Amino acid sequence: MTPSTLSRRQFGTLASVSAIAAMLRSEVEAADKAAGGVGKVKHSVCKWCYKQIPLEDFCVAAKEIGLESVELLDPADFATVKKHGLHCAMVSYPTIEAPGGVKLGPIPKGWNRVEHHDLLVQAYEPLLQTSAEAGFKQVICFSGNRDGLNDEQGLENCAKGLTRLMPLCEKLGVTLVMELLNSKVNHPDYMCDHSAWGVALCKKIGSPHFKLLYDIYHMQIMEGDVIATIRRDHEYFAHYHTGGVPGRAEIDETQELNYPAIIKAIQETGYTGYLGQEFIPKRADKLASLKQGVQICTVA
Repeated sequence: MTPSTLSRRQFGTLASVSAIAAMLRSEVEAADKAAGGVGKVKHSVCKWCYKQIPLEDFCVAAKEIGLESVELLDPADFATVKKHGLHCAMVSYPTIEAPGGVKLGPIPKGWNRVEHHDLLVQAYEPLLQTSAEAGFKQVICFSGNRDGLNDEQGLENCAKGLTRLMPLCEKLGVTLVMELLNSKVNHPDYMCDHSAWGVALCKKIGSPHFKLLYDIYHMQIMEGDVIATIRRDHEYFAHYHTGGVPGRAEIDETQELNYPAIIKAIQETGYTGYLGQEFIPKRADKLASLKQGVQICTVA
């Protein structure tokens, strides 16, 4: 039936229906835009969980599984992942030796000590440059352990040191990302062990080139309330990691977290970055566990 065969009343009714449909569609689109839309989370994996598999072989397997990134790599690994058409969603930390042989950069010795700042800046500047040149735009960092330092002073110290790197980060388009870790099971005495402390640090630094890595496993152990935290504080989260609780094993029905619901909440914030699988497979076929983890976190 064409408009010429319709009565004036019928045509008017159809026109009204079309107008209403268009109005509703416009309102839905506006609501989606206001809410940030539903983003597509891209899949990544932390190489350290599969130490027994050579990087070359791991990249081949990752591509077959559907991963787009292998992360927590050093510059020496960049050429290999790029050869396989993979990204590095989070570059690993640098290490530099302080007087007395203390290694700065790893988790226990980070930015919360003013006496570490000069050497950490010296270590991070070339890494930021090399990462940017490779097209990898996020580099991990750590607060360090408390070791008797109170949280307020530690936050001030972290902000003071990290602010020194913000001009270079802004110039290169690279983001420094501090990981939230649990101090209850895996990293005793670690300072950045609650999301509120990390968010306060982001606000103190005040640059979009410093954000947090919200590790779902670690924060479930420390504070729970994962979905509500993501909805409230997502603007400060540049990256996400998975892990089964308890035990950091597979993220399936053997543990307490509902990952499809968590991933959906992340998507609803408009996040379109990478999701890094960081569980330690307990099964013999570790790549099958990785594939399962990716499937669990693939939410339409």
